[in-house]
Amino acid sequence: MQKKNNSSANVQLKRKPRRKKACPLCVDKVYILDYKDLNRLSRFITDRGKIVPKRNSGACAKHQRMVAESVKRSRFIGFIPYCID
Repeated sequence: MQKKNNSSANVQLKRKPRRKKACPLCVDKVYILDYKDLNRLSRFITDRGKIVPKRNSGACAKHQRMVAESVKRSRFIGFIPYCID
């Protein structure tokens, strides 16, 4: 059995390094995320009512935890529905 040598398979693809998304809350210098601020929270919720993951929203870990806590508080009080039919 002979092995084929594909020179094109050995060549690695050169990709540009991706720029990391800037956290939208860090850019706006938000220190406390209020659960009553639905305009700001709506950016982190899908149309189905789910919390958007950190990799999609671009939020840093600290602010993603604040978003999750604020969304859960808003749901409990009734500002945001748990699920949308």
